[in-house]
Amino acid sequence: MAPEPLLRDLVGRILRRARTAQRRTLSDVADEARVSTAYLSEVERGRKEASSEVLAAVCAALGMRLADLVERAWADLALATARNEREDRLRVLSSGARRGRAGFAVPERDGTEGLSRLPGRRTARGTGSASDAVLLAA
Repeated sequence: MAPEPLLRDLVGRILRRARTAQRRTLSDVADEARVSTAYLSEVERGRKEASSEVLAAVCAALGMRLADLVERAWADLALATARNEREDRLRVLSSGARRGRAGFAVPERDGTEGLSRLPGRRTARGTGSASDAVLLAA
């Protein structure tokens, strides 16, 4: 299993995505946040751990709240964790298993887009239980 990403890497990517989405330069945002361009560049690349004061200033310069940054970082971390867990559990199933002999995930009956697993059924050729197979909706 791959290690979880560092918070400074997640934060840096989020700040860079926000800045580039606004088509702003490093120096523009750094000037408004009152930090050096080199320091902001290091933060965006995940090389520096910025203080909460610096993060709040950069967020303000980008027109976002610190809470927005934390929320996006949590979401990115949750996705990375899910990706790692899925890689550990995913099994390659035979075409016979895809035709229904295995316990594939199915859409929820209440109309949601979520998926649930069919418990207690074995997958093809003893590759593990159906709870080991994870299907994600795009």
